[in-house]
Amino acid sequence: MRQTLIFDADDTLWHNNVLFERVIADFIEWLAHPSLDHAAIRSIFNDVERLNTATHGYGSLVFLGSLADTLERTLDRPATEADRAQIADFAVALLEHRVELIEDVPQTLIALAQRHDLLLLTKGEAAEQRRKIEVSGIAQHFRSLNVVPEKNVSVYEDLVAAESLNPDRTWMIGNSPKSDILPARQAGLRAVFIPNEFTWVLEEAALDDADPGVLRLDRFGQLLEHF
Repeated sequence: MRQTLIFDADDTLWHNNVLFERVIADFIEWLAHPSLDHAAIRSIFNDVERLNTATHGYGSLVFLGSLADTLERTLDRPATEADRAQIADFAVALLEHRVELIEDVPQTLIALAQRHDLLLLTKGEAAEQRRKIEVSGIAQHFRSLNVVPEKNVSVYEDLVAAESLNPDRTWMIGNSPKSDILPARQAGLRAVFIPNEFTWVLEEAALDDADPGVLRLDRFGQLLEHF
């Protein structure tokens, strides 16, 4: 039976958060705080980032701002132009929007597109996400490309209405419990959870292991065994 498969992008189709993690590690090492260890600085950064994303949304520039704010909070001084230049230098891969597809993604999408309808649903800063989609080389496999500032129940409900989807035959596929799995289930869709070891800490949430509407896979290529 032909079904609709909605795919998350960051850390489902291509590597994303691991790039941010590398920048954070380089930043903390460079900061060389005289009294705070790595864990303490990371905890402060997480708090700053949680506040900034809630206020300003997502994207590389918001992330760099969170690093600068963390510097100011931990060193108790304003970030200088030299500080900001160094932080930006750590994040060249992010600012240039390089995209590295996750293993098995291209061939799996090619096969799935022959027997199902594929949609893409990603959240973030619109221009940045669309550039990543463009350079990924896989946009042609999707019937529609959707970039939203946040993924919540109403976003999924709106997509169902806009695309005239049958929830019983529609699956949301992603790595984020918070954005991909839980709100999709609340909107009446089925879901496929493919964990990523580098999933952003702000995307973590508890899933119901007994939920029959959630299929759990270890890797992307296993989708071909079920669809």
